[in-house]
Amino acid sequence: MNTSPAARRLAKKQDVVREEGIAAFWRFSAYQQSLTESERLHQIKAGFPVDLIQAFRLAFDLQDRHLEMLLHASMSTLERRRREHKNLDPVASERLDRIAVFSHLAERVFESQVSAAHWMSTPNKALGGIAPIMLCETEIGTKQVRRILRALEWGGAA
Repeated sequence: MNTSPAARRLAKKQDVVREEGIAAFWRFSAYQQSLTESERLHQIKAGFPVDLIQAFRLAFDLQDRHLEMLLHASMSTLERRRREHKNLDPVASERLDRIAVFSHLAERVFESQVSAAHWMSTPNKALGGIAPIMLCETEIGTKQVRRILRALEWGGAA
């Protein structure tokens, strides 16, 4: 099937935007890992820019309902904040911070951002068939996932 040059240019532009978004999330993840807890807490209270949501979505190929669950905010609220150039609230910011720091650990264990994102987005038997990223909604869930990642890091069974 032949596609027009305009359609190919559009597809290429979309691929570039996607890759840039994914890279932005992983830069954010590495940066958050480099901060002290007090610096991270200050950022969480101030709220992260709502534009990080798109980078987060792209990095893990998340659907709206998953974003809503993970960030404890409706898509309409997130969209309104984007339109009004407002930062995320502290709850959504804390969850995004938790996921970013956790993603950095997964990247270290799997030695690749792509592998880390795939592992985090794939249902896991050791976690009751839930994708690890979806357990990051709570601190207890994050501890469960961290336990499995640590076991993988040290070569043990999860």
